[in-house]
Amino acid sequence: MHKGALEILLSAPMAICAGGSLPSPFRHKQSPHGTCRAPALSALTYRRPRVPRGNNRRPKPAYEMTQGEDSMRHSNGVRRAALATTAVTAVAAAVTGILTGTAMAASTTTSTPPPACPASALQVSARQAAHPPVGTGTGAAVVQFTNVSRKTCVLKGHPTVAGAGNGSPSRNTPLKVTATGRAATVTVRPHGKAWVKLTFVQVQGEGDGYCVSGRTPAVYPTMVIGLPHSGKHQVALNDGWWAECDNKVTATPVSAVKPS
Repeated sequence: MHKGALEILLSAPMAICAGGSLPSPFRHKQSPHGTCRAPALSALTYRRPRVPRGNNRRPKPAYEMTQGEDSMRHSNGVRRAALATTAVTAVAAAVTGILTGTAMAASTTTSTPPPACPASALQVSARQAAHPPVGTGTGAAVVQFTNVSRKTCVLKGHPTVAGAGNGSPSRNTPLKVTATGRAATVTVRPHGKAWVKLTFVQVQGEGDGYCVSGRTPAVYPTMVIGLPHSGKHQVALNDGWWAECDNKVTATPVSAVKPS
């Protein structure tokens, strides 16, 4: 039985029946020996069951953050966010600076190319090629251009070729030039070199020789060799005269690679 109910029974005034029996306090009961009166309900005392004091309280958390700790945590979060933003900004600025510097360097390089080599900056010489076509004439020759100035300059294009006598470059016989290969700009630093290779229609036979075409071979002490924007130069072979047939020549573009 619940403790509260037990207190109600103990505190209720009980009626003693005539027969000496103990009646229930909540109902009338007729005794064979007389009438047993029940007490008035207003006389009963009701006590609310007691609830342990701790049961109706909000559980206390194991740890409760104080206002100061909460403010400190907020400040730390703001500080970390500020540091992250500063780092990202610094990296972006560094990358922008690198890209800008690279672009400026490239712009400087491409916006001021060296000028074409003037005729006065070049010293021109020629020698017979190591592997000429079969025959007794010049066959093929390698022409060398040396930059004798103090400034870097450029050469580009296929040469013009004309046969001439000593001391009379204006009295020359132009040769028909067949260009081969693709022309490209060649940068020539001071004392640097560039080359052109000329291949002639070869002279055949001994003595005065002959041309396969039936024409008479042509012999010149010098050749007048020109390059676009770089003048014309009267050039002698390092050994002998220029001998060719049909006034025709095949020429490579000026190159930074020395041909054989």
